[in-house]
Amino acid sequence: MSEQTPVISARNVWKLFGAEPRKYLAAMPAGRSYDEIRADGYIAGVKNVDIDVGRGEMLVIMGLSGSGKSTLVRCFSRLHDITGGTIAVEGQDIMSLSENELIELRRRKMGMVFQSFGLLPHRTVLENVAFPLEMRGQDRHARRERALEVIKLVGLEGREDYFPRELSGGQQQRVGIARSLAIEPDIWFLDEPFSALDPLIRREMQDEFLRLQDMLGKTIVFITHDFDEALRLADRIAIMKEGAIEQCDTPDRIVLDPQTDYVRKFTEDIDKARVVHAAVLARPLNGSVPDGEPVEAGATVRDLARQLVNDNRASLPVADKGGTVIGALDRREALEILLGAEA
Repeated sequence: MSEQTPVISARNVWKLFGAEPRKYLAAMPAGRSYDEIRADGYIAGVKNVDIDVGRGEMLVIMGLSGSGKSTLVRCFSRLHDITGGTIAVEGQDIMSLSENELIELRRRKMGMVFQSFGLLPHRTVLENVAFPLEMRGQDRHARRERALEVIKLVGLEGREDYFPRELSGGQQQRVGIARSLAIEPDIWFLDEPFSALDPLIRREMQDEFLRLQDMLGKTIVFITHDFDEALRLADRIAIMKEGAIEQCDTPDRIVLDPQTDYVRKFTEDIDKARVVHAAVLARPLNGSVPDGEPVEAGATVRDLARQLVNDNRASLPVADKGGTVIGALDRREALEILLGAEA
């Protein structure tokens, strides 16, 4: 994550549903469990969450249905008012904003894509994409030019005059993504945007999404219940249970070092070799560089499988994209991940 000031910073955030939630939270004993809170007549949609989102980071929030992931993201954009704690966006406490200031923040800074495409059925692709610019009051020529630009970006050039009913599910989702991009948001919230798509189209949309992120470098909070999707997309993964974050870490660290039994259950069936990268396993050089050709820091253990099996060196140098050796990979440790701990 970026070392700059976080784009989003949440501290001790609570979102309780029930009668007089603020009064209840103020009087609630410390350490109250989710079930105890529920027995008192409240639901802890978000439970004492601390998390930062860095500039240009893709944070994936995942968990089972009802875990609080969508509620947390709605708190980030103040679609839900929080019960306690603070949320700052680019250093500004969003709970202190007036209604007009909040609307302006969303219009200027935030893009949102949800599972339901929410397209206007009687408007064309071009008109759907240009709609938020129309609401902003942008003139017709300027909004048309911007809409055409993002339609091309998401691969729908030539379908500007189609209506939603004339598009496939994947194409409709691309329209939703283009519409959210039209306002050039700094922060992008996506709530299970691909879950309604069939597996092949879903994979294609993930590819498209990664391509867009590589080009645009947005700050993204992406919700999914699919761990494979999270591993593929995330810079970091936050796993939620009963409103609380069980663990927030890089995909490599999540699968190598789950911090709770709940996280361990999420990762037990994952092929660690296709997730863990050489850079994560690289140890300090301590003044000496292993002999031979280095392996790429961004290569997974699965990518290196043939070399790990056939190479007799005890350790292999690991180099960054510029070719600078940054550490040494212990071959036995990597083989244990590839073949299992008994290797």
